[in-house]
Amino acid sequence: MASFFCSTKFLLLLFFLSAIPIAFIIHLETSSPTTHVYHYHSTGWLRECSKWDDANRRFIVSFFEGGLGVIPVEADYSPGDVLQEMPVVKDADLTGNASLGFTIDRERNRVLVAVADVLGNRYSALAAYDLTLWNRVFLTKLSGPEDEKAFADDVVVDTEGNAYITDAKADKIWKVGANGELKYTIKNSIFTPKEWYNKLVGLNGIVYHPNGYLLVAHTFSGNLFKIEIAKGDEVKLVKIDYGSLKFGDGMELLSPTKLVVAGNPTRLVESSDDWESGTIVGKAKGAIHRLSTAATVKEGTVYLNHMIGLGYPRKKHVLVEAVFSA
Repeated sequence: MASFFCSTKFLLLLFFLSAIPIAFIIHLETSSPTTHVYHYHSTGWLRECSKWDDANRRFIVSFFEGGLGVIPVEADYSPGDVLQEMPVVKDADLTGNASLGFTIDRERNRVLVAVADVLGNRYSALAAYDLTLWNRVFLTKLSGPEDEKAFADDVVVDTEGNAYITDAKADKIWKVGANGELKYTIKNSIFTPKEWYNKLVGLNGIVYHPNGYLLVAHTFSGNLFKIEIAKGDEVKLVKIDYGSLKFGDGMELLSPTKLVVAGNPTRLVESSDDWESGTIVGKAKGAIHRLSTAATVKEGTVYLNHMIGLGYPRKKHVLVEAVFSA
């Protein structure tokens, strides 16, 4: 048997098996896209989140290696043009931590970013940056080596400037005030599923609804929660019909009644009862080999951020238009 593993036949078999996924990826990369795609050259391999900044006609992207970049989209852009990523934030004191989900706080002209130690779960923070000069407005430490393991994953802001940051490790939500003060954490036993395998990745995508509450997704259980922040942070489980939100990642409201849950596949959920319940009405695949992690809305169209960049020496990333089908 040992001689087989050293034989030419085994090496040829190994080469053949490894070539299958590579050939599949090449096929996907060279096939003509069925929807509109923004391509951009990047300085890194992994991009966790993207948001459209309509006031400045640019996408903002977060770097898994830490930092932020912008991707300007000029008025004379033509489909097929390759855009260029421009780094704007790189904090030396946050080296070793990833910049993950973020939200644009238009009212205060700033962006709020969840920062975390991805591998060790020993540091989590919320960073705020000015949208014009990219100066850091504040850095709020949420957890450190002396605390329980935590993983700040995504963030949203309410009308008063309070930020809510999901902890994908310990299933809680930090609340940070408009000036960067850590107020308290939202905890509830309903957040934590019973099964051990559903605890691997917890609370993740989060949005603030214009009616004054939060919607939060739990990645491995597929649950969606409604948190009434004006009613003592009351938590309800949103009943989802016609499918599950399992492995959902970042989220974006398309309208008050329509929610996009990024993932593989990405799901479009609709509610007619102010999110007491919801129905999955459509799914979109995106570029499955690049891993969809977040969604953003540009001029009424949903675009999916994909984490993985391909190409060498210049890494190319994609933002893919999501077309939902039943």
